[in-house]
Amino acid sequence: MSINWEVVVWTCVTLAVVMGVIGLILAFISAKNVRKRREVLGEVHTELKIGSQVMFAGGIYGKVVGLEGETVNVEVAKSTVLKISRYAIQALVDS
Repeated sequence: MSINWEVVVWTCVTLAVVMGVIGLILAFISAKNVRKRREVLGEVHTELKIGSQVMFAGGIYGKVVGLEGETVNVEVAKSTVLKISRYAIQALVDS
């Protein structure tokens, strides 16, 4: 029994093309999701104001008590204020 190399080669080429198309589709979907998430985070960072309830990227919740350019003062407990980067805030929380 001999191996038909032409069939093997064409099968590999077909699989490579299918995998390439699937890879392009996944890359497009991923880029779209990243762009959407970046827009949402941009809105979060520009809409910060004193009194906003926020959630940090680590899952800690707090209330904005001061804004200083690239940093934000957030009260996480009574009389406990943390100075964090504006970009560590993941979401605004509806209160």
